[in-house]
Amino acid sequence: MSPVLITGLVVAGLFILIAIGVINQIVEKNNLEKARVRAELSDRMRRCANLSESFPGQMMTPALKLLLTRLELGLGEKLLPLDKKNPTLEPRLAALRSAAAKGEEILVENAPVKVITEAQAKEIRLLMEDLHAQIVWANKQNQLDTTAAKRWIHQIQRMMVMLHVEYFSNVGQQALQQGSAHKARLAFERGIQHIRKQANPADYQAQLSKLEASYSHANKLEQTQHQPKLDEPSELAEGLKSLESEDDWKKNNIY
Repeated sequence: MSPVLITGLVVAGLFILIAIGVINQIVEKNNLEKARVRAELSDRMRRCANLSESFPGQMMTPALKLLLTRLELGLGEKLLPLDKKNPTLEPRLAALRSAAAKGEEILVENAPVKVITEAQAKEIRLLMEDLHAQIVWANKQNQLDTTAAKRWIHQIQRMMVMLHVEYFSNVGQQALQQGSAHKARLAFERGIQHIRKQANPADYQAQLSKLEASYSHANKLEQTQHQPKLDEPSELAEGLKSLESEDDWKKNNIY
């Protein structure tokens, strides 16, 4: 065998080995990317399902239920080719298709939640933050158009205000039932302040009028009760400060 042929065989062998290595790297990279996409789609499906099931009944509308159903369905259809062996995916997609086909007649079974504690309010706030995140992501993935995304983000901001109003109203009414006009007045006052600091307080005029009437009643009732000590700590003075602070997630709007 001539030296030239031997050299040619060696070079060919090296080329084949390099080609195999490159192909293996490409295959491995593709597999890793598929695994990443599969994990992300699965996680977002789970989060949409959790939002659909966990949102308080007083905030869950047919339109919101339909939105979450369609978002989860779109994610599932993208996931199906990447996760064909998943035994629960096809039945879930079938249920989502059936629910989405009902349109605005979609069934809403979420139970109302009476928001009376700060922990409840924070838990609902986290749901709203996740809903915001899902809408922004869906818009970036062209699953939801920009006009609709902006409309839903505005709606989430309104729901956040209503959450504060409901919380302070409930705390105030509970305080009145317990005979604490002072605590009730503070709660109603916090609710009034929260509405007035909004960029569009006129949108909440009905809620503001109700809080002002409750505040006036509690204020008059307080005059007949012993005044609290000036240095008496107030839970309401500290309550929900984290909820009323400027939230980072609100800055991630769609423009």
